Amino acid sequence: MRISHIPPRLATGAFILNSGLTKLNADDDTAKNLRSMAAGAFPAFGDVEPQTFAKTLALGEITLGSALMAPFVPSWLAGSALTAFSGGLVRMYLRTPGMTQEDGVRPTQKGTPFAKDIWMLGTGLGLVLDSITTPRRRKTKRHTAHRVSARRQPVRALSKGA
Repeated sequence: MRISHIPPRLATGAFILNSGLTKLNADDDTAKNLRSMAAGAFPAFGDVEPQTFAKTLALGEITLGSALMAPFVPSWLAGSALTAFSGGLVRMYLRTPGMTQEDGVRPTQKGTPFAKDIWMLGTGLGLVLDSITTPRRRKTKRHTAHRVSARRQPVRALSKGA
């Protein structure tokens, strides 16, 4: 992971993790609202029981948020997951009546809290693009051989009878 990936990964990861933890104990009304908004963009969700949907969404958000904050998860993978997740949220935002103004893009007052998903989509795409366009540093045989021979050298300062 590049050092420049740390701030966007921590910020979005913490936000999504918190959202998932909050949804874990969603009441029935919240679960119904979550499922109904999702069903507007993805009709198949309309058949899922609201509490099951809310718990599944919560676990997905907890997993994604944790992956974004985990340094051992490659940025291309974390960014891909964030792009897919936020892409779905943007689709929901664009398809939910009352979220956008008449032009279908700019948010209404009601849609403003959901417009942040566009920033998460940009963050995910940025992580992926940076990961695939940044050349990898490859170790040459000479570099590797130098490191191996350096390890075999005796430590002279200690062997001189100090």
